[in-house]
Amino acid sequence: MYKILKIAQREYVETIKTKTFLISLLFAPAVTVGIIFFTGKISRSKGGPRPAVRIAVTDLSAQLSDEIKSRFNKHNDSNPQRQILFESLEAENMHTGAEKQGKARLRSGRTDAYVVLDKDILEGSGKVYFYTHKPKPMNLDAFWTVERIINTAVVEQRCKLRNLSPELLAELRNVPLERLEIGSGETGQRVQKTAESMTKMMVPFFFMLLIYMGIVGIGQQMLSSVIEEKSSRIIEVLLSAVSPFELMTGKILGLAGIGLTVISLWAAAAYGTARWQGLDVDITTGMLFYFVLYYVLGFLLFSSILAGIGSICNTLKETQALMMPVVLVFIVPLISWYNLVQSPDGTLARTLSFIPPVTPLVMILRLSASSNVGAIDIVASILLLAGAVFAALWLGARIFRTGILMYGKRPGLTEVFRWLKQA
Repeated sequence: MYKILKIAQREYVETIKTKTFLISLLFAPAVTVGIIFFTGKISRSKGGPRPAVRIAVTDLSAQLSDEIKSRFNKHNDSNPQRQILFESLEAENMHTGAEKQGKARLRSGRTDAYVVLDKDILEGSGKVYFYTHKPKPMNLDAFWTVERIINTAVVEQRCKLRNLSPELLAELRNVPLERLEIGSGETGQRVQKTAESMTKMMVPFFFMLLIYMGIVGIGQQMLSSVIEEKSSRIIEVLLSAVSPFELMTGKILGLAGIGLTVISLWAAAAYGTARWQGLDVDITTGMLFYFVLYYVLGFLLFSSILAGIGSICNTLKETQALMMPVVLVFIVPLISWYNLVQSPDGTLARTLSFIPPVTPLVMILRLSASSNVGAIDIVASILLLAGAVFAALWLGARIFRTGILMYGKRPGLTEVFRWLKQA
């Protein structure tokens, strides 16, 4: 045990002394602060200039063209850099030449969108047909604006035909809402900002992302360390003093300490930035305990796998091909995080909780999203993950023991299985 701790200490100290580590340590918090700062700036801006979007409209009801044109003019006056050019194509019914003309103009690129309003659109049974041809991504926002303007014009004209006041309708629809968060005591409450609701939604994802970055990002240093020492033959000197298992375990523990250091500083930077922006992020001691526990177990599992991969490879290029399937497994909870947050006790969340490679990510997401995660799920996932760690350490050590001293051609799967059988 003493040798394992000494190797872990050496791995930790040698890593934190490098300039690359210090740069990477400061880079993520700087990027986080920058993203929050520029996102706020962008959200408050109206956007830069955009080429004028050309819209052709055929009003079969013959009652909305003037109103729609007036609303587009008001929009253009308020947004001189984001113009929407309106053109009316007259027609008596849907089967006249106006529709063909409008579609032909779309295909030739003379207009960006073509809108047809049914004859009975004001009676409530008609539709609005919105035609586009190979729409450009930069025009999607303008199309939403066009839809909103036309929808507002139709609603207001319907109100006038029924002798309803549009202002009264807007007043009836306007229901002021104030979100309040009460304290633990019987007194005390505060207004909850809209940004805080979004923050609470993103906290589970942030916890999961931190574990992912810590496990995958820091874990890859195991590959670099093993390949470097194997190529320079330093590994032979180290194995004259310690066993392969002690060397591998010490490296894993040392890098686990590096990972905890890095993600702790990243989390502190993110928390400080949130507080700086006036956002209240509630993180309990129990949540931090589970975060550290799942991170350590997940890192031990992933690093054990990488240690075995690194020992049978001679270059980093070879390791990338073998590591890719392992890393892709972690993508599943990342792309389904929103569904998992919405249903932390659902079938998908509970199933993924018991698949060891992704258990740390899914469980930390569930625990930070809900306070009703069953104790059985927590205990069972921890025991399963711990068992997977011991199995990975055992298998990784057997592969590491033989592969670390092999040079030249990388062994195939058959040969690796033979090592495990002999061990």
